[in-house]
Amino acid sequence: MQEQIDGMAQLFSSYFIGGFECSTHRRADGRRLDLLRGTRHDRFAENDYQSMARHKITTVRDGLRWHLVEQSAGLYDWSSFLPQLRAAKVAGVQPIWDVCHYGWPDDINIWSSAFVDRFARFAGALAAVVRDECREVPYYCPVNEISFWAWAGGDTGQIGPFARRRGMELKRQLVRATIAAIEAIRAVDSRARFVSVDPAIHILPKGPRQRVHAENARLAQYQAFDMVAGHLMPELGGKPDYLDILGINYYPHNQWFLNGAGIKRGEPLYRPLQDILGENWQRYGRPLFIAETGAEAEHRVPWLRYVCDEVNAARESGVPVGGICLYPVTDYPGWSNNRHCPTGLLGYADERGQRPIYEPLATELLIQTARFEESRAFAKIQTASQGLVP
Repeated sequence: MQEQIDGMAQLFSSYFIGGFECSTHRRADGRRLDLLRGTRHDRFAENDYQSMARHKITTVRDGLRWHLVEQSAGLYDWSSFLPQLRAAKVAGVQPIWDVCHYGWPDDINIWSSAFVDRFARFAGALAAVVRDECREVPYYCPVNEISFWAWAGGDTGQIGPFARRRGMELKRQLVRATIAAIEAIRAVDSRARFVSVDPAIHILPKGPRQRVHAENARLAQYQAFDMVAGHLMPELGGKPDYLDILGINYYPHNQWFLNGAGIKRGEPLYRPLQDILGENWQRYGRPLFIAETGAEAEHRVPWLRYVCDEVNAARESGVPVGGICLYPVTDYPGWSNNRHCPTGLLGYADERGQRPIYEPLATELLIQTARFEESRAFAKIQTASQGLVP
């Protein structure tokens, strides 16, 4: 399955991508989050997309709210989605649509086969809407972060479906739903491309007795990808071509000791991101991108600089990292306490839809955009000088 892919390849219309927080899960207290509404992106999508374009970001990660679109089984109300879809056309940005970002309609039992069937029908209906509205090749992420959702919703009970010790069961169910959605979308629009998104993590043992345990925990990050590709539990229906593009989510807190403290960047045992990206490339041979990354407050700029340095090093070693998504690209209210999380290039919107710009990050983004454009241009010159087709 390993392919010869240009290590400097760009997957989307821009190398940097703007990701809009679109979680719709229920919290443990029963409250359903709606981060598109919480950030006012649902009202000001066109303004937000135009802001992205002004910063040379012409690709965005965005999402639907399934619970709003399908409030009754089989009846679709696209009024919550069409403004985003049409705003993307007006602004000239390329969207990657999260079909399901942790949330689902309340009348569905997520553990049932009906969940898979209904999600597939919803995905197929969505594909028809997108196909009829847009000429461009569509990109979808069927189920966002299967592994994280299985842990948070199936092992620790932090988010819906609030289960414990059922993480593997939930992971299998979400993989079934992903596969069914891919098939349903392809049946409607054979051009569609798919991204499989999950966090990249690194776990170390606190002592020799934990080595096997820690390594098993670390390797669990690949289970969902392996299931979708049919390498693990083939009875779920996975196939290699379902694993189209890998989306790697990576944040400052993605490394830790098993059942212990986090491992911080700069500490001796911190694993370089370029090595993690290389491991994903070696395992799957699929083009990949950083599907989410970011930090809060004054850490935003040094973190982006670190990620870009590591991505550049990975690319130079032949790992085809095709983009970096700033996530979330706007500030947002925290999941559990509604606190203001200052993570974005853009802040909270005012009544006219205008958002303040975090200038230090905007400046760094310009520097890094020029850097990747230059490296890509240099790679094309090298390719041409070797008499190869760029």
